[in-house]
Amino acid sequence: MNDQMTLEYTHAISNKIMSKKQELILQKNNLRSTQYKNIESQLHSWRENIIDIYANSIKIDLDTTFELLKEWGAEAVDTLVNFNLPLEIALNEVRDYRNLIGRIIKDEASSHHLTYDQFYDLLSNFDAVVDRAVHWLSMSYSRKFYTRINAAEATALELSIPVIKISKQIGVLPLIGDIDTQRAKELMDKALSKGSDLSLEYMVIDLSGVPIIDTMVADRIFKVVDALSLIGIETILSGIRPEIAQTMTHLGIDSTTITVTPSLHIALEKFLNIKI
Repeated sequence: MNDQMTLEYTHAISNKIMSKKQELILQKNNLRSTQYKNIESQLHSWRENIIDIYANSIKIDLDTTFELLKEWGAEAVDTLVNFNLPLEIALNEVRDYRNLIGRIIKDEASSHHLTYDQFYDLLSNFDAVVDRAVHWLSMSYSRKFYTRINAAEATALELSIPVIKISKQIGVLPLIGDIDTQRAKELMDKALSKGSDLSLEYMVIDLSGVPIIDTMVADRIFKVVDALSLIGIETILSGIRPEIAQTMTHLGIDSTTITVTPSLHIALEKFLNIKI
């Protein structure tokens, strides 16, 4: 199939998605009753915009699509943080429309008699867009959320921040403030219970908000990682600053059996290479 024919079928599939925009929005509304009445108008706007982006991603280059996603993600995160709402709301929009639009792509690929390779390339590009949307939303939300937390709030939130489920398989547990024996126990309980309740396969424990990691803290955290592995959850520790890594080494703590990254961004990149 030549370039002209490729252009024709990609435009045809993109136009098909756009023609079903209102139907897709209605389908999404019927997937679950929203409990967030105060942002109904924003939800409608998100849905229109993400459908536009997904539809256009079929026929335009990925770099342009990623720029559009950045704008959509910034708007979504601003709304979530301003209303103190969980990241999962926006991620639901991304995931649900992956499924709804994925079905359209599959049906249209069949009707246009695409080869297996053509369909694979089309779906791979679409998946790349969805994965990037999840990645940017997660990164932006974490940065903006932490920025809004002042010192007093951080003390109250030290280990009360829930595990943030950013995809079907992946969760993030951000830690803020000092970790004493009691809070270490709470960390163990929370990581295990939420990891199991959310059916996670991967978890990032982000330590960028923990000022001091001594022998006790490191030992407790590694025990949490070991416990998570026993229930089938692979864990990455992120936010290990150079001075903390050096301290851990001087304390004789063996971290060779645990994946450690300097930032949450890098940790999520590792896990987001896995299909979600």
